[in-house]
Amino acid sequence: MRTGLHTVRLELAEPLRISRSTMSARDAVRLTVEHEGVTGHGEAVSSVYYRLDAMGLARHFTAVGADLDRFSDPETALEALRTGVLAAYGTPPAVTAAVEAALLDLVGKRAGRPVHRLLGTDDAPVAATARTIGITSPSRAAAQARALAASGFHVLKVKAGATDPEEDVERVRAVRDSAPRVRLLLDPNGAWTAGRAAALLPRFAALGVEAVEQPLAPGDPEGLATLAERSPLPVIADEDAVDLEDVRRLAGRVHGVNVKLAKCGGVYAALRIAELLDGSGTQLMLGCLAASTLGIAPAVHLADRARWTDLDGHLLLAHDPWTGIGGEDGWVRVSGSPGLGVAPRGGAS
Repeated sequence: MRTGLHTVRLELAEPLRISRSTMSARDAVRLTVEHEGVTGHGEAVSSVYYRLDAMGLARHFTAVGADLDRFSDPETALEALRTGVLAAYGTPPAVTAAVEAALLDLVGKRAGRPVHRLLGTDDAPVAATARTIGITSPSRAAAQARALAASGFHVLKVKAGATDPEEDVERVRAVRDSAPRVRLLLDPNGAWTAGRAAALLPRFAALGVEAVEQPLAPGDPEGLATLAERSPLPVIADEDAVDLEDVRRLAGRVHGVNVKLAKCGGVYAALRIAELLDGSGTQLMLGCLAASTLGIAPAVHLADRARWTDLDGHLLLAHDPWTGIGGEDGWVRVSGSPGLGVAPRGGAS
């Protein structure tokens, strides 16, 4: 198997402000794995929060790529990755997820089957995705909500965590007034203290917010579980639910966990988390980082398993170099083509 790397800059259509930062672009590193004339693709993106830059991603990809030479075919390599034989300890989960995506894409193309069928789902997943509204003025948030609802979005996620919490309340109220029929999610990205959360959550519940992600700073899962027990809104763990062991500690104690493939290590890791959650009372949310369609696609193949779907990272971009999962109408869907079912926009390689 031959591997290759290609890095592109993904510019956002407009800067996205959350409680801890403002983002305007990411670097995306694409891994290609070729075997007997068939090529699979996977993508990992840079992240300040996860301490990943393009050079570091490329270095890890190169190391894993060299390890792929031990395997005679992508099917064997994929099984080795699934069982932990491939990708050494210390490989970032985002890299493992992208290598897995490239191998799934390649194996699916070789078998003539889409990835969701490789994972045991016959029907092509389709899901209403949330669309994110960043920390901005109430009037700007209202205009965005109105336009998104008119485009077909049924779920909006509003970022919170402004210095003045009244700004958050006014932003959500403006969104609710402008799009009264949409489902609302709230995400402070860990900006609140327990006291502030306890004071604010009843107000957001009164505005019709459906659930809140990671209201408390990460690092205190016990505090998050305690808040969830008393909260008038379902509480979804995100930054406190990175991997299987984190989820094991929180299962049955919070209302949901946000699974991002880049933080847990890929679709097989996500499936193990989903299996752990089954019957626990804690529901699955699928989330993402800002990435291209290539980076988002693997999670779309799992969308039938999630209570909440937040796979809009590609919709935040000024130009998405890949196509194949839709989303512009509020719905992400797999194409049914073999592998991940995505293609370079305009046919470029």
